[in-house]
Amino acid sequence: MTDYDPSSPVNVLADGYWEATLRESPTTATIYGDERYDDRLEDPSPAGRARLRAINETARAAAAALDPADQSLEDRITLDMLRVIADLAIEQDDQRTDLLKVVDHMAGPQTLMPSITGFQRVDTPERMDRFEARLRAYGEYMAAIRDLLREGIDTGLTAPRIVTERTIAQLKRLLATPAEASVVATMAKVASEADRERIVALVREVIRPADERFLAALAEDGYLEASRIDPGLWSAPDGDALYRTQIRAWTTLDLSAEEIHRIGLDELARLESERRAIARSQGFGEDTKGYRASLAADPSNLPGTKADLVTRANEDIARAMAAAPAVFGRLPIAGCEVRPVEEYKEADSPFAYYYPPATDGSRDGIYFVNGYDLSTGLYTKLATTTYHEAVPGHHFQIALEQENEALSRFRRLGARVVGGAYVEGWGLYSERLADELGLYRSEGERFGMLDGQAWRAARLVVDTGLHALHWPRERSIAFLVEAGLTEIEATIETDRYICWPGQALTYMLGRREIERLRAEIAARDGSDFDLRAFHDAVLGHGSLPLATLARELPTWVAAPA
Repeated sequence: MTDYDPSSPVNVLADGYWEATLRESPTTATIYGDERYDDRLEDPSPAGRARLRAINETARAAAAALDPADQSLEDRITLDMLRVIADLAIEQDDQRTDLLKVVDHMAGPQTLMPSITGFQRVDTPERMDRFEARLRAYGEYMAAIRDLLREGIDTGLTAPRIVTERTIAQLKRLLATPAEASVVATMAKVASEADRERIVALVREVIRPADERFLAALAEDGYLEASRIDPGLWSAPDGDALYRTQIRAWTTLDLSAEEIHRIGLDELARLESERRAIARSQGFGEDTKGYRASLAADPSNLPGTKADLVTRANEDIARAMAAAPAVFGRLPIAGCEVRPVEEYKEADSPFAYYYPPATDGSRDGIYFVNGYDLSTGLYTKLATTTYHEAVPGHHFQIALEQENEALSRFRRLGARVVGGAYVEGWGLYSERLADELGLYRSEGERFGMLDGQAWRAARLVVDTGLHALHWPRERSIAFLVEAGLTEIEATIETDRYICWPGQALTYMLGRREIERLRAEIAARDGSDFDLRAFHDAVLGHGSLPLATLARELPTWVAAPA
């Protein structure tokens, strides 16, 4: 790979685009450790939306004026990505997807301040002043959010009712917590108790009243009644077109819902065959459900406390790090911290998820594990999830990307917008890679890995079923239970897919493409195939659209002489 040239026309354009994006998305900057905009929040008003559109229209026009034939390899890739990102942003702005996303129990506006508090530094007077300014901006921010609720009612572009109901319940839990015990007050790492009291006062004066008004707008002012009864995106105005856009936005693939549905069913059939083989080896014959039930009932497979989950995850990360040099030439500098999911959002959150490290090295990556229902937090499920979310999964992919000085800031940070299937595909591929490395401690953990793979295959079926094929919510839950999830997991997951159309497609479609490319290059190179070189090449160019990865990867992994 050639060194990054900040003066190339493509990189000047890309880095300017990223800087403009950060100005309009200040909390994103904070998550990456960039403190310049720590005193402000996003602007969801018409003016803010117009600025974002102008940024993307300008970038699209500038990218179109540059000839790809005149660019280096990395600059050609950057140019492709700018075009894809800008086109999708403008298309989604035309469709007003902001109205569909404003009510969201996974990552909606009510979660913004509790979430960002864990990332924002408030340990000096200057940082505390910026945090106070951000807290004070919350009232105006939520007023603009309420305007979007009214616009959603007028246009019919409302959230599904189950998402609205979950958001209302989450707000009630937040508001039931005293200000001094709130996430914002307790998680802020302040320099003094006087600063903590200052934050508590702002929670009382600004945050809680804004959340109360948001709750009233949802529950009492007509939004709940206007929410869509049918959960699928098809039930929104022009819903089929909206879903086609979401498929492309999340996967960068031009596949129909019907094609994706069939891929999911085929993958499930193959995975069930593998699960039956393990069940037979453990004395359960063809009874995969019986074997799964025995794992769930095994006391040694159950954590006793949230701390037990965290401890086990840390152990598995250490084991994976020890094994990684055998199949990776480059390892990330940043570490990976394990934390429990905050109590206020446990009930609505997935089993685990990952946040990237700060770009300045001040904070490691964070792997969150959810101890909401310890009876379902099986170690046989935790292992495969840890290898997916942490090491060698998302932590390797994202930390190595951020640390790659041969890439522009846009490629290291901003390109992930169109790399969803690459990112999640790598995570799912890593679960299988962990099996190759012998990281699973037992056949039960291997069975848990196959259950995790089947879950992602089922997502292809369920997401398309809900949003294109008119499935009711109950059918999705039942299908996921049949695929191996518990009732609680299937319910939480179904409501996640309802909330985020298309996101669930990224995992299996991305994994299939990475595995296809590995098989293709291994067949080309025969006994000379170098798995370390393959992995370093896959992770050496940042997040990519799958089509770009497929086109370029065989040239990055040099064929033997």
